[in-house]
This record gives sequence, C-alpha cells and structure tokens, in this order.
Amino acid sequence: MNRLTNLLNNKTTDLLSVYFTAGYPALDSTVGIINALCKNGVDMIEVGIPFSDPMADGVVIQNSGTVALRNGMTLSLLLDQVKEAREDNPDTPFIAMGYINPIMQMGAENFFRRAKESGIDGVIIPDLPFDIYMSEYKALSDRYDLPMIMLITPETSEERIRLIDENCEGFIYMVSAASTTGARDRFNEEQLGYFRRINDMNLKHQRLIGFGISNKVTYDEACRYSSGAIIGSQFIKCLASNPTPEAAVADLLTKISRQ
Repeated sequence: MNRLTNLLNNKTTDLLSVYFTAGYPALDSTVGIINALCKNGVDMIEVGIPFSDPMADGVVIQNSGTVALRNGMTLSLLLDQVKEAREDNPDTPFIAMGYINPIMQMGAENFFRRAKESGIDGVIIPDLPFDIYMSEYKALSDRYDLPMIMLITPETSEERIRLIDENCEGFIYMVSAASTTGARDRFNEEQLGYFRRINDMNLKHQRLIGFGISNKVTYDEACRYSSGAIIGSQFIKCLASNPTPEAAVADLLTKISRQ
C-alpha cells in the first residue's frame, strides 16, 4: 500500500508534515534533512521543488528556493537525492511539492515514473488547475499510485471542495488564509470560522492545515480543526539558524511543543 495512504488510514489526529526546499541550505542537504525529520518522528515530509517564480510562497520560502537554484538544484537531482534518502527511511511518506513548470519540462509521465521509482508517495502542485488535473494528470496519478493533493482556501467554493474530495486521494491541503506562506503568531476569528465551516462539510478525506503554522498556539489550533498541521517557513528559518539538520528539527519541535 502507498505509504501516505497507510499513514492516513492508521492515524487521524495530530499529524505533522514538514516542508523544506531541496537544495537549501546546501546542494547536498536533502538526505541529511530527511534523515533528521524521520528520526524525530515527523509523520510525513514535503520535499519542495525550487522554482524561480513561486507565486504562493512568502519571502522565507522564496529565498530558500533562490539559494537552492543558485546551488544547482534540479528536479532530476532532487529525485535522485530522495531515492537515496528512501533507502534508510522505508516508512515515512515523502511528498513532492512544486509548481507545474519544472514538471512540464521533465514531462508529466516521466516525472510520475521517476517520482514513484524514487520513493515519492504523493504530489502537490499548487498552480495546477483542477480541470487540467482531471483531463491530463488524474490518469497518471492513478496509474502510478501517487495521490494528487489539492489545495483549498477560504475562497474555494463548496462545489469545488466537494469535487476535490470526490476526485483526489491522499488528504486535502487547507490553506489557512488567502495569502502567501509565512509564519504567524495565531489564527484570527475569520480563519477559525473557515476551519469550522469546512469541518461542518463532513468531507470523506482528511484535511491538514498549512500556511502560518509557527508555534504551539497555531499548531494546536490546526490539529484541533483538522487532522494535523503542515509547517514550512518556520522550519526553513530553523535550518537557517541552526548548525545541523538535527538541531533544526529539535528547534522546530520545541517551538511547537511537540517532543
């Protein structure tokens, strides 16, 4: 069974998914970061594909992508590094997250084939329109058993949310606010109302909340209103301010009071 599917079937609360940009802070950082995250019990890992125009990302992740590209990171190298990391980490789900352009350059089928061979368990493409997913990518997602995880925002219509729930696998990525990524101290009442509204829809797929998870307050609230939290910008900051991946992971877990 797909590792992501297996995880979601066996754990429905307090899931922690951590994002990092492959190639940051150094070209050869990927394996060490994955090893540190797996060793410390992170439930799943999102490996970011650096891109020159990351429109949904805030300054922290944008900057990490710029550094990664300057370091020489490519999608092909990323998949090679993930494959190496998979050898020592057989159980933790790995998700490839990135924009559509690098995937189109590699070729969609080639990307799905290589991702599967590398040990990837799911794919997130924030700028992939749902109709294009249905017409061009769903068959590949099904063929290679790589769930396409779609994002919803406070502006996503109920009709579209139910279409995503019906036609995509894995989990639903709930973007916490209509803004770019970035750490925040707490969610406001409008955001909490959005979380409650989605809860009331009784969707069949689990949901994880991302964008703005940075501390115990936001982590706990995300876990209260969904199956768990996705952390990106805060972990990138931890990588920048700590000497090793192990220290960065420990710093992150301390910040959200998860030990």
